[in-house]
Amino acid sequence: MNYQLYLPYADGINRDEKYPLIVFLHGVKKRGEDISLLDNYGLTWIAEGKSDFPFIVVTPQCPTDSNWVQQFYSVKALVDEIIMNNPVDTERVYLTGFSMGGNGTWDFASRAPEFFSAILPISGWFEPEQANLLKNIPIWAFHCVDDDVVRVTGTEDMVRSITNIGGNIRATYYSELGHSHKVMEETYNNQELYMWLLKHKRNARLG
Repeated sequence: MNYQLYLPYADGINRDEKYPLIVFLHGVKKRGEDISLLDNYGLTWIAEGKSDFPFIVVTPQCPTDSNWVQQFYSVKALVDEIIMNNPVDTERVYLTGFSMGGNGTWDFASRAPEFFSAILPISGWFEPEQANLLKNIPIWAFHCVDDDVVRVTGTEDMVRSITNIGGNIRATYYSELGHSHKVMEETYNNQELYMWLLKHKRNARLG
């Protein structure tokens, strides 16, 4: 599986320090075998534009004619490899994605809620009847109310279902951004987002 990897310690690594990891799942138009499609896109692009971004970011590329739901085991194997070869804080492994990647974020977390410390689905959708699988994972969901590609109900229905069973979820709704990359830019440029992520550790949640 092709992927891009952002490392916050490009100028030198302190092996005694562990870094939180964010897995970013792209949208449908970035599928393929050309890794350059992911250039200047998504969370890696945002991270590269910051001088002090403290997370490792891995962005896998979904093969053509597939989707993230079908690629769960491949992505999981890739993340295990990244953890093995980099100084990752395994108590802080986070998952996020946009559109098809938002759907993948919901899906992956429902299959491995014990693996991810928190998730950030953006402009995605999932099955509300599966809400019980996500009850114990911290979630911050994002969507634009005038999204004409993936309707905002894709997020609203999940928020309602998880709230009704006492889950740990919050949501931010935008207007006038549609289903564009601006939704990602607005989300990933919000410093509060990263402060929120770092509050959540896997072992603390499971304990």
